[in-house]
Amino acid sequence: MLARAGFRVTVVEASAEPFAASASRYAGAMLAPDCEAESAPDIVRTLGHEGIKAWRDIYPGVVNGGSLVVAAPRDLSELTRFKSQTQGSQEIDAERLAELEPDLAGRFSTALFFENEAHVATPAALAYLLTAAKAAGASFHFNAEVSKQDNATNDVTIDCRGLSASHDLPDLRGVRGERVVIKSADVTLSRPVRLLHPRHPLYVVPWGDDHYMVGATVIESEDDGLATVRSALELLGLVYSLSPAFGEAEIVDIGAGVRPAFPDNVPSIVLKDNGTRIYVNGAFRHGFLLAPVLAVAVVAFLETGESDHPLVKPQKTSPATAFRGQIDG
Repeated sequence: MLARAGFRVTVVEASAEPFAASASRYAGAMLAPDCEAESAPDIVRTLGHEGIKAWRDIYPGVVNGGSLVVAAPRDLSELTRFKSQTQGSQEIDAERLAELEPDLAGRFSTALFFENEAHVATPAALAYLLTAAKAAGASFHFNAEVSKQDNATNDVTIDCRGLSASHDLPDLRGVRGERVVIKSADVTLSRPVRLLHPRHPLYVVPWGDDHYMVGATVIESEDDGLATVRSALELLGLVYSLSPAFGEAEIVDIGAGVRPAFPDNVPSIVLKDNGTRIYVNGAFRHGFLLAPVLAVAVVAFLETGESDHPLVKPQKTSPATAFRGQIDG
């Protein structure tokens, strides 16, 4: 968005390969503001709908199939609770569920259908964004660090380093998430499916080419080590309970990442040094959903000095406006 708006943009990335050290590669990339309202503040749902619209305008790979929420018969109270804490759902019966997802036929007596939600396949979406940024004129330097000289000579530095920026953002914390990628030709799902459980809720996101991302864990920890046996067993056991046909699926990858989060779990744009250093951080579980919203707010600030966006943390001094210089992300 910055490059398309006419800014000269240089992206400096510490990892040698694109996205190799990014928490985003572990994301399910569900564009699900209505479902997220179960546990997220209202602002996430409100701005999340703006995020979906932006994704649809930007990326042709958005899958606009909505999302489903189901629960085992013993956990139907969880479905009732989920409905009461969210908006935008239709309660559907087993017949309608079978029409939407034939491979779940006979498995659940009822479900919630969030028709207005969407999703993207994480690897494909990240690759597209990189290609689109380059096409818009942004330059990329991998296996590199931003030097003091860079900071001194560029008009604006935009810091998007997640937890690596915690020394500058002391209220930032890490939230660990683990996920499994499986491949199965025996199950076909067209949209994300959430399986509710009192202790271990699960979501399955179709990534295309018979690949599915299975995730759920939210652990208050900054440990970026490998996934644990316990988490792997929980994820694999629950996806098997969603459909026993997943029992023959191939395990493609098991991984864990640490997501940056602020105390309220809402992403923020933090302005420092009179707006010449901008921190975009704290995505928590809402990175894909709110990334376009954050980008629009940053562009608006750099073009006009506008800083009254709800995700922008106000600064004490007046911002410099109408930047058109080099920008480091």
